[in-house]
Amino acid sequence: MSPQSRRPVYLLRRLGSQWHALLLLTVVWVLLWGDLSWANVIAGAVIAGAVVTMFPLPAIDMRGTVRPWRTVVLAARFVSDLFVASFEVAWKAVRPGPTPHGAIVAVRLRNPEDAYLTITAVMSSLVPGSLVVEARRSTGVVYLHVLDIDASGGAEAVRRDTLALEERVLRAFASDAVLSRCGLAPGRGEDA
Repeated sequence: MSPQSRRPVYLLRRLGSQWHALLLLTVVWVLLWGDLSWANVIAGAVIAGAVVTMFPLPAIDMRGTVRPWRTVVLAARFVSDLFVASFEVAWKAVRPGPTPHGAIVAVRLRNPEDAYLTITAVMSSLVPGSLVVEARRSTGVVYLHVLDIDASGGAEAVRRDTLALEERVLRAFASDAVLSRCGLAPGRGEDA
């Protein structure tokens, strides 16, 4: 087969492997237009296909598993942290007194694989009061800006909290082999 004849097969394979991106982009297109019609759905699918073809996302090799109970634990703890931190940050913004002391804390994660590092970093950034300012894939280190380092319990407490979040992510989505490699025996740490 010549390279020109293989190109359509490659594009179809890429579109097939990116079906979730195609679907999401099509839904966003329809929502932006605010009209659910065949024309909008077809136009959205065509535009989504063009976007996925012209701006391909890199493949992420994630061989894990979804553990439903651990995923519920992860989500429940995240919502709880989100709720509590929102009120803490709001109180810091309106209360009289000294200005909080911010700091940047480096946290070396147990597992630097793209998917787990990204999930941990995004969940850390979504909780008010902390923001990932840099993530180094090569070393597995994330740098978190913390709004009030004193109220957070210091740098070591921030590291412990971030590693606990990573553990919940790994226990929810990582394979047993990854858990073992990270020093987290599969099935242990059920209270995390």
